[in-house]
Amino acid sequence: MMHRFVQHVSLWALGSLALPCAVAAQAPGRPIAADSTRGFVALFDGKTLTNWDGDPTFWRVEDGVIVAESTPGKPVAVNTFLVWRGGTTGDFEFKVDYRMTPNANSGVQYRSAVVSNVGQWAMRGYQADLDGANRYTGQIYEERARGFIALRGSFVRFNAAVAGGSTLIGSFGADTALKALIKPDDWNALHIIARGNTIIQIVNGRVMSAVVDEDERGRAMEGLLGLQLHTGGPMKIEFKKLWYRKL
Repeated sequence: MMHRFVQHVSLWALGSLALPCAVAAQAPGRPIAADSTRGFVALFDGKTLTNWDGDPTFWRVEDGVIVAESTPGKPVAVNTFLVWRGGTTGDFEFKVDYRMTPNANSGVQYRSAVVSNVGQWAMRGYQADLDGANRYTGQIYEERARGFIALRGSFVRFNAAVAGGSTLIGSFGADTALKALIKPDDWNALHIIARGNTIIQIVNGRVMSAVVDEDERGRAMEGLLGLQLHTGGPMKIEFKKLWYRKL
């Protein structure tokens, strides 16, 4: 039953509940198809950072991949981002493959804003959390704002008026089981779906977290997309196959 619930959440967010019921009743454990890019546009040409804005100290293109890297001689003092300047994200889908060193900490910002009083490339807003140890990977976080919104495995309703903010309304599975689906120090596929006040995050074809954000004062319905390089020790993060579709 839980797998059917996961499928229904995803299809609803895409406005596709009219699809055959068989799609929503796949065998338990079968991942949601995540490799289709029909109707998407590429945000990265594989060669340059055209339409992207970030600190060249940390961001570069290498062998067809966007690379973010800090070193002992070039540490990150404040979380820094590579900001997509080709448009904004409102109702959308975004897909990207990523890989990072075990000690790395990163994320994908969306419906976000640049915080100019903090730094030229600092951001605030929704984040698909990612880290090399996969302690946080898959959860919905909000950078410089409301913090943890939906932990891995949870489907929540968020309302700032409720104690703790998040109210659990469903589960996508145990945290440990979902973590086991994320490959350490290897390529993984992230898929974000945002429609209205509902957000779904999928890794390697499995739903990791989702939220119905009812916090009208705190939420954002549109904003910038960005890739994060976190403070901390030396780390390296790679991104490729960046695809975007407006819903």
